[in-house]
Amino acid sequence: AGQRCMAISVAVFVGEAQQWIPELKEAMAKVRPGAWNDSGASYGPIISAKAKDRIESLIATGEAQGANLLLDGRGCTVDGLPDGNWVG
Repeated sequence: AGQRCMAISVAVFVGEAQQWIPELKEAMAKVRPGAWNDSGASYGPIISAKAKDRIESLIATGEAQGANLLLDGRGCTVDGLPDGNWVG
């Protein structure tokens, strides 16, 4: 099994484009993980606990380096699937 992240690693909004940030944040807040048979889920769990830890570490590093974190996917849980490697 493989996994590939299609997320944008960096987004820089310049000038008038900064006006899009609240709308983009609102839309992204509705995107959530879940099981394969959950029609409301946009994606599944991370491939391994090690990969999840790495992602959460990268989020923390970005924050420590001054990133403006508008949505935080760390500590994500999915009802009924407590052992999944979830990042929201």
